[in-house]
Amino acid sequence: MEPEASVALVAPTIEAHPYRLRPFSMSDTGLIARAGKDPHIPLITSVPTSDDPTLLQAFIQRQHRRLINRSGYSLAIADAATDQAVGQVGRWLHNLTHGIASIGYWVDPEQRRRGAAGHALAAMSRWGLSQPHIDRLELYLEPWNEGSWHTAESCGYQREGLMRSWRRIAGQRKDLFMYSLLPSDLPSTAGG
Repeated sequence: MEPEASVALVAPTIEAHPYRLRPFSMSDTGLIARAGKDPHIPLITSVPTSDDPTLLQAFIQRQHRRLINRSGYSLAIADAATDQAVGQVGRWLHNLTHGIASIGYWVDPEQRRRGAAGHALAAMSRWGLSQPHIDRLELYLEPWNEGSWHTAESCGYQREGLMRSWRRIAGQRKDLFMYSLLPSDLPSTAGG
């Protein structure tokens, strides 16, 4: 049974070996500052482009408020051994009445190509599809972002097509690939 709409969501900690998905903490402001320098992350997220400590802390507070207003789960991707945050992964619940949640992620430019996005996406997706009332996960990626679509495909996401003029990014309508993941797309955990 799903909690009442007035009850805040509870942030999970999800193992994504060698990473861990956990709630953001104020010690993660360095990650947010680095992500704000990336030419693409601030265009598609609410990551500030300034390294003003007040703005960095406000970003982290917004991630915690997502639980209170029940819009979704925004978690830091952290190295399991050091707890150093290297990115973000989220599951958004805007279409929950239709059994659909969406996923998004980004990784610190200094930490890319080390598997963090793939481990985080796989773990968040398994967890997301194990939750009541979630029958489908969706992921939207810009066509030029080949690294992200390879990550999505390696986690079992299926490209369904090009959504023309789907989202406004940096003041312009952009085409996005739509990917989906269904419970039947997940690898079987049964031995055999």
